[in-house]
Amino acid sequence: MKKANGCNPSNNDYEECYLFDPQILHDLEFENQKSASYKPEINLTNLGEGLTIRPLCISDYDKERFQLMKSQPNLYYTVVIEDTVMHRVVGTTTLVKEMHFIRQCGFRGRIEDVIVHSSYQGKQLGKLLVDALTLLSKRLGCYMVSLECDDRVVPFYSKFGYVKEEEHNYMLRRFIPK
Repeated sequence: MKKANGCNPSNNDYEECYLFDPQILHDLEFENQKSASYKPEINLTNLGEGLTIRPLCISDYDKERFQLMKSQPNLYYTVVIEDTVMHRVVGTTTLVKEMHFIRQCGFRGRIEDVIVHSSYQGKQLGKLLVDALTLLSKRLGCYMVSLECDDRVVPFYSKFGYVKEEEHNYMLRRFIPK
């Protein structure tokens, strides 16, 4: 039987069910450290009726991909927002923690793929995801956190203290078509 939180652990083994310990999200001092303002007010425990935030769960998408990410402990922190009434994921983003040799093997965080389903946009959920993962990267000991974005959304990310670095031009090469 599928649990209300989207997981279906065997023997109630939630440690195996989630990508990372959900307590990490609950322990964030979101109210005291958030960067953005919210009108109406929402937070990690009150996202709106029927919505909850939690780590990615093994039953959310693809068991094999989940197991691959889970096999790299303390590297991927994928967070989802679930509509508990509709029983579906409506928003997600990932914090990737990578070690940098040149920084005394310190960790840099990268926030990737901030996505909110179109029917849930305008509810500040993307803002909440970015705020939560920014705080999470700090809590996990990252010396910095970065993200890539189009110029048109730079003002949005600036609300969280992100600064566009003019000397760094992010370029990429795709091996799989978009």
